[in-house]
Amino acid sequence: MSGFSPPDFSTRRAGTAAEERSVQWSNWAGNQSVNARQMQRPTSTAEVATIVKRAAEDGHRVKAVGSGHSFTAIALTEDVIVDLGRLDQMLAVDRQNHQVSVGAGITLSRLNDQLANVGLAMTNLGDIAYQTLAGAISTGTHGTGLNFGGIAAQVLALEIVTGGGDVLRCSPDQNAEIFSCARVGLGALGIITEVTLQVEPAFNLHAVEGPQPIDQVLSGWLDEAIAHDHFEFFWIPGTQMAMTKRNRRTQEAARPPSKLAHVRDKIVFENLAFGAIIQLGRRRPQLIPKINDMIGRAASSTDYIDRSDRIFASPRWNKFVEMEWSIPVADVPVVLRKIEAAIAENEWKIMFPVEARVAGADDIALSTASGRDSGYVAVHVAKGREYRPYFEAVQAIMNDHEGRPHWGKMHFLTAADLAPRYPQWEAFQVVRRECDPDGRFVNDYTQRVLGTLPIDGTP
Repeated sequence: MSGFSPPDFSTRRAGTAAEERSVQWSNWAGNQSVNARQMQRPTSTAEVATIVKRAAEDGHRVKAVGSGHSFTAIALTEDVIVDLGRLDQMLAVDRQNHQVSVGAGITLSRLNDQLANVGLAMTNLGDIAYQTLAGAISTGTHGTGLNFGGIAAQVLALEIVTGGGDVLRCSPDQNAEIFSCARVGLGALGIITEVTLQVEPAFNLHAVEGPQPIDQVLSGWLDEAIAHDHFEFFWIPGTQMAMTKRNRRTQEAARPPSKLAHVRDKIVFENLAFGAIIQLGRRRPQLIPKINDMIGRAASSTDYIDRSDRIFASPRWNKFVEMEWSIPVADVPVVLRKIEAAIAENEWKIMFPVEARVAGADDIALSTASGRDSGYVAVHVAKGREYRPYFEAVQAIMNDHEGRPHWGKMHFLTAADLAPRYPQWEAFQVVRRECDPDGRFVNDYTQRVLGTLPIDGTP
């Protein structure tokens, strides 16, 4: 990778002072931004508690931010932004029980490297690793694999600062109700400052990637999801081809792609060339169907073994906005066919592939896999392109399949729409009122998707 530098995914602004006035913050995709009164960059849980208490005295709201990789307004506030980037240390390692405690602001990429240094690894990961750990669990980030839950399902305990500035330690044995909800808490319960994870001995993945007719992929969807540790596919709109990824957990020796192959496939083809293609599609959208067909035909097969996190996650340099939905696993093929029909009927020129994954059920109140094994279908549109008609059509399809939107990705639902889709919805609301009775962590997004809370004690 020598000579290649990925873009800066940090949302932190210049300056080293603990507090900045009238700071501007924006997310990675650039579709969410805000001018806030101040930004705080604490280095300890105690400092976070002090910030929250001071905000309460001043009547200000508070929101924590990480890497800004959510596409929604989940982190926006005009008052106090708390950047958790300095809470990024490995705090404790229990090699015997395969457990680690870390600062909640650590990025997944940094965490992966530190785990590898002590012979450990995350059980599962999504396909990018730029997010902070707190952001990833708070929005329900997940990978793929029917026998594995999302990242939040790997959390054994956490430390959270609630709306009154109190510091709570939460686990199945301590503040259990809060623990059940805070693992996917949308930042609505407090600021997570420390996380204890169940990890496992380091392992490799045997990756087999390549193109396959979409008809075959969909007809064998359930069999593939069951047969492989980690299975996903990317359908190229307007074509009959999909790129498949089948990963098998192994202790076999690594045989990674050569540096030349890595640069060719992951840097040049998936990022630089695709970025150029996106620009061409913007200028001449009538070429998009032909371009997509060429991409499908040009795709090649690969077979290699490497460290698990290096296969789970890939570099993503081209900016986009995204919508993703959890649905019953068996519904994925019919949902994809409906999306295909909607694209054709509306003659939309869609360049980004439609992604499908799977995850096992968990017991977390607002996890998108709460109480059911789930299939996931995600759609993307390049930054700066019109996305709403496409996303609204996808949402309408998902509404017919008990769809639950990823909390960090675009959707247009309200609390009234969402409440019937989560069996533990009211339990979450009870904990929300307990942890944040004065609406310290409220913003427009949480009021829309979770329902209204009083603000500063005012009905």
